[in-house]
Amino acid sequence: MTVISRSGIGLHMMWSPMITQMAMMEPPEFDGSYTGGMVNGFNEDDELMKTIAHFSMLANQMAPANPWPQFAEFETGNMHLPQTVAADFQMDFSSLRWDRSKMDKTLNLAAMGQTMLKQYFWAKDMLGAFHDSEDNTIEADGTNSPDSLNSPHFDPFNNIYYGGNNLDGFIGQVLTAESINKVLFTINNLAYDGTSLGMVDPMTYNPQNGIQYFPHRVAVTETILNEMLPPAMDELAVTDASSHLWDQWSFLWAALEFKNMMDPNINDAEHFAFHEVFDGDPFPAPMAVTGMPGPFDLMMGTSKVIFMNAMTMHFNATEGTFVDVSNLDGSGQPVPGNTISAENAGYALVVLAKFIEEFAYTPLEIMAIEALNAQTNFIIQNLKNPQGGFFNSYTIGSGASADSQSLAAQAAILRGLYVAYAATNNTAFLEEANNTYNYLINVFYEPSLIVFRTQKDNNIATYEPFTLAVLSGALREASLVGNQTDAAILYTRVFKRVYNSMILSEAEQSGEIGNDSDGDGIPYIAGGSLPFVFAAKGTYDLTISGISSVNTINTEMHIYPNPATLYADLQFNLEQLSKIKVNVYETTGRLVYSTPSAYYQQGTQRVRIALDSFKPNIYFIRLYVNNEIAGTQKIVVTR
Repeated sequence: MTVISRSGIGLHMMWSPMITQMAMMEPPEFDGSYTGGMVNGFNEDDELMKTIAHFSMLANQMAPANPWPQFAEFETGNMHLPQTVAADFQMDFSSLRWDRSKMDKTLNLAAMGQTMLKQYFWAKDMLGAFHDSEDNTIEADGTNSPDSLNSPHFDPFNNIYYGGNNLDGFIGQVLTAESINKVLFTINNLAYDGTSLGMVDPMTYNPQNGIQYFPHRVAVTETILNEMLPPAMDELAVTDASSHLWDQWSFLWAALEFKNMMDPNINDAEHFAFHEVFDGDPFPAPMAVTGMPGPFDLMMGTSKVIFMNAMTMHFNATEGTFVDVSNLDGSGQPVPGNTISAENAGYALVVLAKFIEEFAYTPLEIMAIEALNAQTNFIIQNLKNPQGGFFNSYTIGSGASADSQSLAAQAAILRGLYVAYAATNNTAFLEEANNTYNYLINVFYEPSLIVFRTQKDNNIATYEPFTLAVLSGALREASLVGNQTDAAILYTRVFKRVYNSMILSEAEQSGEIGNDSDGDGIPYIAGGSLPFVFAAKGTYDLTISGISSVNTINTEMHIYPNPATLYADLQFNLEQLSKIKVNVYETTGRLVYSTPSAYYQQGTQRVRIALDSFKPNIYFIRLYVNNEIAGTQKIVVTR
């Protein structure tokens, strides 16, 4: 909400495609009709107020004052506020506006796509039920509706409103409207043929007849049309004409999710509510009903365009992999690069699996299945490190990156492998995913501190929103698909330790009532100059807690039996006489068992750990060789 309704970091909804189009259809006397008689020569401000008022009526929720709803977010901006925050900020957003002079007014498909994905998750949750005038949730069952009988239009007398409650219904509609306009603006204005920007028609598009793709960066020039109105887009200019795979995946993923939300052919509890939203009021019905393209057709068509462009510009069919960056030559033909990052490779599987689901029984489904299988096999054959885990990237013709393995690379591949297994039921993919999960925990997780290293063998962990998002996605798939029972626990623990610490400030929504009422060291927002957004970067120094090194000893270690009941044997190999110590930690980070330090001879050695006093749970066994960490293994204790 901070980014899309308060910050001002983007193009205002007043000048969005649908508002502009509807404003043009209004009669001359419309100017001023929804803005208190303020006649200014523009219908767009009245049209936006009319739309917001309609959303308010459908949800039984009054709109906040002075928001900045936007349909296209800029790439970056300075989140420090140029003014202090007013006490009434929850219903008046004017004091939450960022300094627009410090924004990079550049459009980037990944930035818009990632924001739209969040808009989808919120809108999906908010609009998946109804409510009554007392704000009580009403589950949709396919027979109840906020609309009049046999009509898509709202019935003000049946005491059923859109959304699970008042606020959800209003915000869900706004988020959906923003996303529809974002996609419509993108295909109407940001398609690039190598020479100029323009529109692409999803219904007739074929990249073989001339590529039209969405470039990496497009600069926006704004102009003031009226001092009382937000600035409008004046000019667009391509500043980076390359095509980036992460851009395409980000926007495609969000469009696919909205396509699913709007699909008239899916009938389950939440889609019963969604059908009422996309039946003509508040949003247009599909072309199959009206004969005119609606939001569902827009999302489906845009998804098709981006997928076809990704296959044409980024997929190397000979090698069986996508590549990170592609360009066009002088004749307009794609010139793909040679490098694929682990993050792009892993998320290729995530997005392809979603595409397969949404385009089932079409020729594009077969193409996507083949690409998913090829990319998964490429990951296993080329990105996998023989010593464990995965390389950060691979360059065709040169080989894998020699850089120290990153947490983001392992987590992205882990998530992708689990998704590939779920999409294909190939047990080989599941085995690789489970092995990767164990590697992630054993090498990157520090149980005594409840944090993850962000780079192998590095005691300074550098957390960025991207890294933490990739990690959370990986742990989620590990829990849901891989049945890794500790994944959800670890996510919760790390969230409290790391994520919460990177929130810049808090407000009533997070339980604050003033100052630092919840005692977490994060200040209350009112009167400050920081919005409640996530920090761009945070570091954690593991050496402060006495961790001197990690995984510097070449020691193979195995635990058996696992799961265990009465005892477990830790077996390891030593290259020379060494001092050995073993610690056992709970998932909370608490040390529950420790052996005295002792010297062991060269060769295969074993330490037996008695478990009879251990409660059934998940534990982490850590081996120290000569006071240095040699490895960590997870064990499950049962009874």
